[in-house]
Order: sequence, then structure tokens, then C-alpha cells
Amino acid sequence: MVTLLDLFSENDQIKKWHQNLIDKKRQLILGLSTSTKALAIASSLEKENKIVLLTSTYGEAERIISDLLSLLGEELVYPFLVDDSPMVEFLMSSQEKIISRVEALRFLNDPSKKGVLVCNIAASRLILPSPTRFKESTIKIAVGEEYDQHELLHRLKEIGYRKVTQVQTQGEFSIRGDILDIFEMSQLEPFRIEFFGDEVDGIRTFEVETQLSKENQTNLTIFPASDILLREKDYQRGQSALEKQISKTLSPILKSYLEDILSSFHQKQVHSDSRKFLSLCYDKAWTVFDYIEKDTPVFFDDYQKLMNQYEAFERELAQYFTEDLQNGKSFSEMQYFADTEQTYKKQSPVTFFSNLQKGLGNLKFDHIYQFNQYPMQEFFNQFSFLKEEIERYKKMDYTIVLQSSNSMGSKTLEDVLEEYQIKLDSKDKSSICKESVNLIEGNLRHGFHFVDEKILLITEHEIFQKKLKHRFRRQHASNAERLKDYNELEKGDYVVHHIHGIGQYLGIETIEIQGIHRDYVSVQYQNGDQISIPVEQVQLLSKYVSSDGKPPKLNKLNDGHFKKAKQKVKNQVEDIADDLIKLYSERSQLKGFAFSADDEDQHAFDDAFPYVETDDQLRSIEEIKRDMQDSHPMDRLLVGDVGFGKTEVAMRAAFKAVNDHKQVVVLVPTTVLAQQHYTNFKERFQNFAVNIDVLSRFRSKKEQAETLEKLKNGQVDILIGTHRVLSKDVVFSDLGLMIIDEEQRFGVKHKETLKELKKQVDVLTLTATPIPRTLHMSMLGIRDLSVIETPPTNRYPVQTYVLEKNDSVIRDAVLREMERGGQIYYLYNKVDTIDQKVSELQELIPEASIGYVHGQMSEIQLENTLLDFIEGQYDILVTTTIIETGVDIPNANTLFIENADHMGLSTLYQLRGRVGRSNRIAYAYLMYRPEKSISEVSEKRLEAIKGFTELGSGFKIAMRDLSIRGAGNLLGKSQSGFIDSVGFELYSQLLEEAIAKRNGNGNKRIKGNAELILQIDAYLPDTYISDQRHKIEIYKKIRQIDNRVNYEELQEELMDRFGEYPDVVAYLLEIGLVKSYFDKVFVERVERKENKITVQFEKVTQRLFLAQDYFKALSATNLKAAIAENKGLMEVVFDVRNKKDYEILEGLLIFGESLLEIKESKEANPI
Repeated sequence: MVTLLDLFSENDQIKKWHQNLIDKKRQLILGLSTSTKALAIASSLEKENKIVLLTSTYGEAERIISDLLSLLGEELVYPFLVDDSPMVEFLMSSQEKIISRVEALRFLNDPSKKGVLVCNIAASRLILPSPTRFKESTIKIAVGEEYDQHELLHRLKEIGYRKVTQVQTQGEFSIRGDILDIFEMSQLEPFRIEFFGDEVDGIRTFEVETQLSKENQTNLTIFPASDILLREKDYQRGQSALEKQISKTLSPILKSYLEDILSSFHQKQVHSDSRKFLSLCYDKAWTVFDYIEKDTPVFFDDYQKLMNQYEAFERELAQYFTEDLQNGKSFSEMQYFADTEQTYKKQSPVTFFSNLQKGLGNLKFDHIYQFNQYPMQEFFNQFSFLKEEIERYKKMDYTIVLQSSNSMGSKTLEDVLEEYQIKLDSKDKSSICKESVNLIEGNLRHGFHFVDEKILLITEHEIFQKKLKHRFRRQHASNAERLKDYNELEKGDYVVHHIHGIGQYLGIETIEIQGIHRDYVSVQYQNGDQISIPVEQVQLLSKYVSSDGKPPKLNKLNDGHFKKAKQKVKNQVEDIADDLIKLYSERSQLKGFAFSADDEDQHAFDDAFPYVETDDQLRSIEEIKRDMQDSHPMDRLLVGDVGFGKTEVAMRAAFKAVNDHKQVVVLVPTTVLAQQHYTNFKERFQNFAVNIDVLSRFRSKKEQAETLEKLKNGQVDILIGTHRVLSKDVVFSDLGLMIIDEEQRFGVKHKETLKELKKQVDVLTLTATPIPRTLHMSMLGIRDLSVIETPPTNRYPVQTYVLEKNDSVIRDAVLREMERGGQIYYLYNKVDTIDQKVSELQELIPEASIGYVHGQMSEIQLENTLLDFIEGQYDILVTTTIIETGVDIPNANTLFIENADHMGLSTLYQLRGRVGRSNRIAYAYLMYRPEKSISEVSEKRLEAIKGFTELGSGFKIAMRDLSIRGAGNLLGKSQSGFIDSVGFELYSQLLEEAIAKRNGNGNKRIKGNAELILQIDAYLPDTYISDQRHKIEIYKKIRQIDNRVNYEELQEELMDRFGEYPDVVAYLLEIGLVKSYFDKVFVERVERKENKITVQFEKVTQRLFLAQDYFKALSATNLKAAIAENKGLMEVVFDVRNKKDYEILEGLLIFGESLLEIKESKEANPI
């Protein structure tokens, strides 16, 4: 048994080529293309430790990387890539690319590592630090060793790490007292380093989400976080070059720009334009070729293409440099990229890959190898033809290899082969029998016919026309996790106090009264009135979130307005609660159709899905099928981010219904979507006997009448349409399932019709608008919910760039997209000047045909233009945010957003979801006006969206400001006013209480809310925790202490995250635990006056405790106490004369704990 790679390596010419690599020869390989070229490159690793492959463009590199990953796995493939456009690389390089470049440089620097480095022309010209500098920029830390902390922090900044308050993602560090947290570039989780003076006392990994430590480590190696590494000397070199230029420049614009750069250099800070100035800072223009060890084989992929690309890059670079000179952003002594043409010629040993010998002009070779290999023909689902070909080649003693991309694909392929009686000799996933028919799993993109070794590789792509999703290299720690709790308060945020109403949060301040410190939260109301709330009551505050994200009007203190608004909302949510519960009980009484369990046909349909399902998809499918098999009518909501495969889930449900001889209707909000769904359904169901039709205004009256007739007679299985399908004349012969896409986009009248229909058939509703979790709680049981949160595998993240609006970038990016046959969205959100914008673009890019749409067009105009765009009649579609939801155009993979700084995070995210929906890399350019300095908030927003290149961040982002719209939609427009008047959090809480009350669990109180006034100094000092957000987080956790276990966990967490804590913090935690016990035994108030502490109980305790219970609980403490009654309420008065604070707290703690034990034992053994 051998692998495909082994088979390939047995070729005599390949062996000879390998041998000559060792002898440092210059060789030429002719005739290999795509997958065979990847096999040749991978095979050379048998003899060599390291190989460098130079490709012309980024796209070429991606394609070959995809094949190399399939053959060698992630551990042996190192992409070193730069955008093909010098301008884009300078304006905004993506973090992902930098991480992978640094990793590639480490690979070249480490003699023990084996692998292939793939580099495109642009990347080979990138100016880098010297290899020695790169090597020296590694920091090794070990337990027991000593380090100067100040020096260490300086070095971390020097090698590209950013200082933050809380570490969330790679390349960040934070310092709190003796604790240094760092997220090293190559690691998947961050590390916590604890110092004792200058000695490292401990190193542990920790969890980003909880910030809690996990495992102990003995050492940590910190590699650079950037491929720009500037030291003192480099900054000085740069400074003197800049000063020289500033002194002689006459242009005020250039002068001011260079002074800005100079000021960054003085402060030893990397400026956003630093990459342009590297040639002035480093002693020479080092490149990746300086990192390559002598005698490392270098492979040139298609020399002719390489040289053409070098020239194209040179032209573009010259144009960009000239523009910068004109705009006062550059001067003639600067060099943006290195010249490497001569360097290529000096490489040895070197191999050239080429399809033909032409174009290699004056190059001399020691050896030339000619291979006979052809691309595999396509079979277009013609299985009898496939059978003939397999049998023909088998007679000629060929080794025939069929490749599927995963186990499901193998199963589908096996079934097809069995049906057509094509015999498989081997089904081993990875190995092959010679001269037989084999089925393997792999991800080579193309099949081939390799005549020299009689090998035939046929992939799913050639058999079924399946698009194989590219593989790309390791995902770094998911930035999806980077979003913090959306409720996290920042100074200036609007908050809702449950009593005083809407105000503005000003931060935390520590107030000292008679030697006792206490932390207060300050909130400002109308007319500048302020209140300070003790931090223990922080649960009465929540962040104000409205249904449309607009800033609210502040309430006036004590004018009764907020109280009235809150009462109104209370009455309103009680009505909603009634409706919801009524609807739910009606539904549970109804009988529906119980679909049968999955059979062979269903399995065949499920298996025909060309991609690997995500776990969430599988879980959702499972939940939906279970509902359908139940006799109650299904009403399930499927929530998932744009492009996460909700349609596939719906299709499987539709097939299940049709398989049981029921009809399915798919209801969509727009005609364009109806057409798209129709096309997608037709394609997915093409190998199954299912009749699919569509009803929309794109069909003539006659066609519509025919469809309706067929529908009535049961000749249409699946009908797709807009609200037209809700008309009276649409009659089904036996409807079993209704699938609704984006229900919230239908009008009230249609919603009423839907409500009636829902009582009779199974309903599946799809939505991409996330619905907030808090609301799920209250809606649970009203509607079943399935959520798809994980993105499909191998979808490329969208490359996102944040930049000043720049005509050259726009022109360049549009032409590049057009060159690869793609289309472009240009988002411009001003309806009144949109025609001007179209003219401007037409002038800038006369080669492109441009269409436009906006919300004020008639529906017919809008839909016709969109359809023309889908059909490829326009290259560019200029549009307002109307495209935010629901249009799926896989061929549009470049998006420009003008004035992106004016848009909400969620809108930006949804818009960006419009591109990157195929297996191509997509680009999003978020632009702001050049002359404008953008506000801090906008900058944060744009940075956030840039950071979320990962897919799947939709849910997390959404919680920032989208989900609230989801809430409004779910509860209907009428509710948004009520949500706005009290804020979303409080609204949800009131709704939850109302539902609990209606369900009969609203009356039983399980604990009180004791007020403690102990005159003990207990707070979080700035010297211990300086960051206000961390303070609020810890106060909330103290508030949530429920028992000794939580209390001890919190003690450990503080020690772990912030180090040893002072007494005032220890007391704060202990008071938290005392309060949790006192709440459970219904203490109303605890107050200290001079030498006495009075604990006053609520009235309810008269039923709970007898006098002897109090005595029993007191006997366990060391404090003297008396029991009394005051106005009908029990009181315990402690004598705390001469007692230290810790003794008082210990006594109260034991008393509370003992009393709780008595209460619990009574509840467990009622008399």
C-alpha cells in the first residue's frame, strides 16, 4: 500500500531531479500543472529540509498552498504573502497575514524545522528586519530566573506587542502589579507570568473568557508579533533622515506629514505609515531571500508569469509613489519595496516550472525534464461515461484514484459506483493499490492524467461539478471571542437605573467618610444633576440599549416621569405575556401531521450535500426532524449568521416533507430572493424526483395560472414565492411544511395570515437577525429555537481594510476584481446624490458598467436592477444599505463602503456579510473622508470590524447593537417605543417577571435583600485594581457570591488575576458572603452604631424561626448578643466592644451560616 505522493516519487525523472537538487543544479521542469506540480514540490521534501517556492500572484500562491496542505498537512506549509497591490499592503495589511509571515520567518530561522515556504512576488520584495535582528527579538522566560520588569516591557513593545488593560487576543500584553499577562503570537491561549520582585515566581496559561489560570508551565518563549522590528539605532537613523528632509523641504503639507512621523519616531512608536519609512531606518533593505540558508532549493513557478507580475508591480509601485510625492506623503530618497530582480538570478540550486519552454529566452539550464500530464476531463454527472473511462484505463494497467473531500462524499461516491457497477478494489482513506481502482479522501483541487506513471486522479469536482472549498492554513485563536460582554460600561455610556431612569455613566469614585472608604458609581441626569450609587447596588444599573441605537433623552431626577413610563411598560408586557401564554397553550392542544423517521431516500439527499456540515447545522437538523416527527405542529425559529448554511437545513426539512407526500411552501420577502431560492433549490434537488416551482411577478399571468393548477392537483412539491403565495387563489392539495425566510420583513396583514396557517402545518422560520439571549429566556417554550453559530469550514475570512477614501485604491481594486471575473458593491448611503456618485465612478473607471439601487425606487425598478446585477450585466452596483439583508450574489466579492465611520457596527458587519460567499477571497474597504479625523468611537468601531475577520463573529458583534433590533422585530414594531422608554435590559426583565407570574412561579420569594452598614473599611483600591471596568466586573461577582464555594473561587480568581490583595479587599469579599447568608434568611438590615450591631429580620421570619433557633445559631459564634423584638420584628443585637473588624465579620458569618442550616433542615424535614 502506498500514497499518491509515494507513487509520484517513484518516477525516474523525479528521482533524477531530486538527486540534482543536492548537486546544486539549475533545472527546468516542463509539462506539470496544478495538482501534479504540487505533488512534485511536496515530493522534494523527502530529500530536502527546506524549500522556497516563488509564485507570481497572491491568488496563484493560495491555489498551490491549498494543494500542498492537502498533501503535507499544516505543519509543513508556510505562507509568506503580501497583497499584490503595494498600495493596499501599505494602507492596511491584515493581522492574519502578519501573523503568518512572522511564523514563516521563524521557520526559515529555525534549522530544525522542515517545510515549504510559499511566497508571491510582492512578498519577496517586502523590506524586513535583518535575520540577526529577527533572531535576537525572541524573549525566553523561565521560572526562577530574574528579569528587569521595566526592560522586559520595553522589549515587548519593541517586538510588536500592544499594551492593553485586559488581554483578549494575540499580540497583546497587560500588566497589573506583579502580574504580566501576554498572548504570544504562536500560541492558542495566553500566559500569565507572576513576579516576586524581579524573579519569575510562576507561569500559567489562562482562559481568555474567564481570565482564570489553567495549567502551570516552566518556561515561555515569546516570538515577535510583527515583521517591523525597530530598535533605538533604527529610530535614530530614521530621525536624522527625516530631519534632513524637513530642513530642506518647501512644501508645508510634506513638512507637517514628516513632522508627524518624526514625532512617532522620537517616542519610539510604530506609526501607521512606518512601513513606508523602513528603508530610512534599517541599514539595508533586507528581504525574505536574506533569511534563506545557502543551498536551500528555490523553485520558480512559471518564470514568464513571475517576470510579468514583477513589471506590473513595478508599474503600480511607481504610480503609487508618484501620487504620494504629489500629495506630500513622500520624498524621492524613500524606497517602499526592495528591488529583488537580481537576487532571483543569484539563487542556487534553482528549479523552474513551466508549461512551455517559450518565454525562458536566455536562461541556461543544466537539466530539462519533460513530463506528459493532462488535466482530467469533466464528467458532468455522466456516470456511464465515467464507467467506460475507468474500464478503458484499467485494461491499460493504470492506477485509478477517485478522490472525495470527506467521508460523506466517499459514501455518496460509493453509492454511485455501486449503482453503475463500477468495482472498487480499495477504499482505504489514504493509501492506494497499484493498477487498481481506489477511493481515497483528500483535497487536491484538480484531477489529472499522468501518462508517464499511468496514474489517473479523478476528483469529485470532475465527477459531480462539485466546488471544493479551498483549504487555508491554520486559524489563529478565534477573534470571534474577542468581543467583551456588550453590557460592559464605558465612561459616557447611557445607563438605566431601575428607580431613577436613564442617565449617563461617569465612572467609579472612592469616597472617604470618617476613615471608611466606599466605592460609588456616579450617574448624571438632566440639568447636570448627579447621584452616587454604592457599588453594591450596581445590579440596579444596566446599560441603556434601544431598538434603533439612537441616544436617549436623559430623565430628570425625581420628577416621576420614569416611574410612569415603567408602569406603562409593566402593563404592556403583562398583555404580551397573556398573548404568548395563550398562543402556547393553543398550540400544545393542536394535533398536526407526524412525519415518518428518516429513510434511505432522506439519507441519500442528506449525503448529497457537497460540503462538510458544521456541528451546529447537524444539531439544528436533528432538532427540526425531531419536531416534524412529533404530532404537534412545529413552530421553530432557526437563527444563524449570513451564509452559515440555514438554507441547507431548510432544504433537508423540505425533502423530509416531500418524501412523505406533503407539499412545502417557501415564503420569502422579495422577488429577487424568490428567484435565488428557486435556482438554489433546483440545483440541490436536481438528482431527486421533486417538482419545484416559483410564484412571483417575474412569471407571466399564464405561467402563474399553470403553476396554481399544478399546485392544486399535487403536481408541485415545493412552491417558492413572495407574499403572493398567501393570496386566496393559491390552493394546496396537501400542504405539510411552511418555511419562512426573515418573517419580520412581512407586513402586519401577512403576519396575521401566517398566524392562522401556523395552527395547521409545521413551520420553520429562518432569520439572520440575532435575537438576544435574554429574550430567549422569556420566549422559551413559546417558540422552539435552533441556533447556528459556527461558520462553515474553509470559507475565507473577508480581508478587511480601513482607510482614507482614495480614488487610486478604488480603481485598482475594481479592476482586479473585474480581472478575476467578479463584481463589486459600492455602498453609498445618500439617495439624493447617488447619481452623481455613479457619474464620478464612471469617470474613474470607464471600463466598468455601473448600475445603482436605493430604497426610494419602485419595487419593480429595484428588483429588475438587482436581477441584472445577478445576471452579470453590471460590474459595479452602487447601493444604499438596502442590500444589508438577504441578497446572495456569490460573484460579488469586493465591497467599498463610503463614510464607514458613520455606520453602526452591526450594519457594517451585515454589509460585509454580502461578500465572501464563495470559495474566493473577498475584500471589504471601509473608507472615511481624507480630510476628516474620525471620532474615537468611530475609530473603535472600524477597528472592531477589522478585527473580526473571522466568520462567526456575527453573533458576538450583534450583541453590541443588532440584537436589539431583533428584539423589536420579534415582539413587533409597537413594542420598540416601550423598549426605548426603559431600555432593553429592564424591558426584558419586566417581561420575564410577567411571564413567570402568569405561569404561577412569580409569587414565591426565595430570598430577601439585606442592607449592610457595618462601618468597616472594605473596597477595591486603585492601587490593587486600577481599571474601572475590571472593578465593576469584580463588584458584580461579589454581588453574586452565593456560598462558601463561590467565595473561595472568587478569592482564588483575585489572587490569580491581580495578585495578593490587601485587607480592605478581604473584608469586601467576606461582607459579600455575609450578605448572601443574610439574604437567604430574610435579614432586612444590619447596622452598626458605636459598639453595637443590630441585625433586623423581615416579618416573614416569624413563620420560619422560633426563639430557640436564634439562640442555637448564636451559640456557634464568639460574639455576645441579645435578642429583642422591635415593632413586631425580630432583632439580634451584637456587642462588638473591643472587637477587631475580622472578628466581627467572622461572628456574623457563623451566625448567618448556622441560621441558614437551621432553615434548610426545617425545609427538608417539615413537621
